[in-house]
Amino acid sequence: MNAPPKTENALAPYRVLDLAQGACTLCGKILGDLGADVIKVEPPGGDPTRNIGPFHKDTPHPEKSLFWFAYNANKRGITLDIETSDGREIFKKLARKADFVIESFPPGYLDSLGLGYEDLEQVNPHIIMTSITTFGQEGPKSHYKGGDLVSWAVGGMLYTMGDPDRPPTWTGFPQGALHGAAEGAAASLVAHWHREATGEGQHVDVSMQKCAAGTLQAVPEMWEFMKYVYRRAGPRLVSGSGLGRRQLFPCKDGYVAFMIMGGSIPGIVASTRALVAWMAEENMAPDWLLQFDWATDFDIADPNKFPQEKIDRIEEAMKRFFMTRGKQELYTGAVERGIILTPVSDARDVREHPQLRERGFWQQVDHPELGESLDYCGGFVEMSDTPIAIRRRAPLIGEHNDEVYRKELRFSREQLVLLKQNCVI
Repeated sequence: MNAPPKTENALAPYRVLDLAQGACTLCGKILGDLGADVIKVEPPGGDPTRNIGPFHKDTPHPEKSLFWFAYNANKRGITLDIETSDGREIFKKLARKADFVIESFPPGYLDSLGLGYEDLEQVNPHIIMTSITTFGQEGPKSHYKGGDLVSWAVGGMLYTMGDPDRPPTWTGFPQGALHGAAEGAAASLVAHWHREATGEGQHVDVSMQKCAAGTLQAVPEMWEFMKYVYRRAGPRLVSGSGLGRRQLFPCKDGYVAFMIMGGSIPGIVASTRALVAWMAEENMAPDWLLQFDWATDFDIADPNKFPQEKIDRIEEAMKRFFMTRGKQELYTGAVERGIILTPVSDARDVREHPQLRERGFWQQVDHPELGESLDYCGGFVEMSDTPIAIRRRAPLIGEHNDEVYRKELRFSREQLVLLKQNCVI
């Protein structure tokens, strides 16, 4: 049987109108990466997202936001003030030929403009609108203002992060919005599958709080069945007996991930034994550690037989060893000896990682206005028949106004001048 012909992109026939802001713009980028024609709709003067740093060469400018570059590649860009009557009518014209609308406004905002799902459904019965908000479209807190930190906090994940003797620690990078955007993209495609089968569009309602709560997995069940509130453990993994084992160890130039393990599983026992043997080669394994039997003496199920003080003593000896070497040296030695250990990568490590380089993850994208090319994260998956690629950099403000308004909506130059003078575009 002959293989089907390869197409350029999985979603090439479909169009997305992207009104989302901040990290929620990832939703449209995912659909754009898959080949959809994503039109980023910004207010005249530019989207507020353009003011999020860091900026190219540390020069604050709406056309130099690296945040904007990252989440708006593979999109075209137009300006349109949807709060004006002319702007609303233009948006409806665009919606007639669109397949998806993505937005992250407060619930009810688009309805107040006559551009909510029920309004657009009258214009285009097949439209799928995906709304990404902190609390969702309905419920007692749906109209509360919020953002990424709020969603991470009310979703419960924030409470679990950080050291046990300190307040919770935020990751410092948008997580609630990115989870909401990614799950919004997935839900949009599920709705698209339903539309392909039935012809019916629908409204996809994404709550960032629900997305954050979904990352907790077993934590709610711990409370439901055991009345146990999962607590912050810092770099430790806390067992059911309450004992904590360190998962991150400092080394000469950063951190490595390693956890002491033993018991009845041969590979796990061999890993810890191999580390102790390596320590012994360097005269850094105390006699009491050399005599420890990881198969029979490692019993963290009973704090009386294996108290926390014993774990701390073992870990302190290992920490002293790790501090004598860099993370790459530790990793190389771990691979040679069969030790379950990995370096904790920083941004530079990720950028230079041979696995990502070999898989062609990094992709150069030309920025003529900057006079150079920049490296971008490439496709998030590999697809054999519909390859993913960064086909275009993020749009400049109003870069595709002429292309969309004149060539596609057939507006005359005179109409565009008038719309610009009236601050509609």
